[in-house]
Amino acid sequence: MTDDPYKVLGVSRDATQAEIKKAYRKLAKSLHPDLSPGDKAKAAEFQRVGAAYDILGDPEKRRRFDAGEIDASGQEPPQRQFYRSYADADREGRYHSAGGFGDFEDISDLFGGIFGRKHAGGGGARGFATRGADVRYHLDVDFLDAARGAKRTVPLPDGQTIELTIPPGVRDGQTLRLRGKGQPGGGSGPAGDAYVEIGVRPHPLFTRVGNDIEIELPVTIDEAVLGARVEVPTVSGPVTLAVPKGSSSGQRLRLKGKGITPAKAPPGDQYVRLRIVLPRQITGSMEDLAQQWRETVRHNPREGLGNTS
Repeated sequence: MTDDPYKVLGVSRDATQAEIKKAYRKLAKSLHPDLSPGDKAKAAEFQRVGAAYDILGDPEKRRRFDAGEIDASGQEPPQRQFYRSYADADREGRYHSAGGFGDFEDISDLFGGIFGRKHAGGGGARGFATRGADVRYHLDVDFLDAARGAKRTVPLPDGQTIELTIPPGVRDGQTLRLRGKGQPGGGSGPAGDAYVEIGVRPHPLFTRVGNDIEIELPVTIDEAVLGARVEVPTVSGPVTLAVPKGSSSGQRLRLKGKGITPAKAPPGDQYVRLRIVLPRQITGSMEDLAQQWRETVRHNPREGLGNTS
């Protein structure tokens, strides 16, 4: 008997979808096979958690489970399938055949339609078929792999693997669907699907905003004053950026088309925010130059801020 998905995820029956997702992600990360290679117990628990989230993570499946229309594996109880296919309910709730036993040539037709039997002409078996259950996994990927696209191997609890193509521009929390990579179907039924939720690790330099990339670039005071051409990292590799003469800290420059390039959308841009950085050690000549600057250049960058008192 399949475990109650609410108990597997450790949530109450009135939990919100957000609470269910949070509980699933926490368990999936702690039980992921990558963290405990060869631990069959954790691998089995990881599979149980994925199966539970397949039911509760889908609002419609959750509704049907709560109503008793499907069991914890996502399948309809056999008795319910039988009655739904071959019976109608009268006003008092009693079930009866819509056409009496005359619906069937003989009693074997009743069971042959459900469990399968050989046709008299030997034309093959008419098998009982159910679709396999869907399974869910979580995969953390590096920021640049998500931005550029990559291929990864996802280990399964049973020791097998799934080859996953990560499309360029995939987002944190996005779910990729692999048709037919779920649990095998019953009889001649098709296999379920595998759903892989992607977690994107943060990057020390890049921040994603939509399809744009933002980065802070340190520059020297002479580069800001005199202007310069400097090398800037982007998700597709380093490029040269022209820093305008007289640039200020906080100034934002744009590199067109150097952001995220999704498979079916135009590329975003990269925005570079300048930050003037002084040397760690200030020499005497630098102090003399700054003093001369103070005496000759009458500039107050705080002018116009207003009186807040």
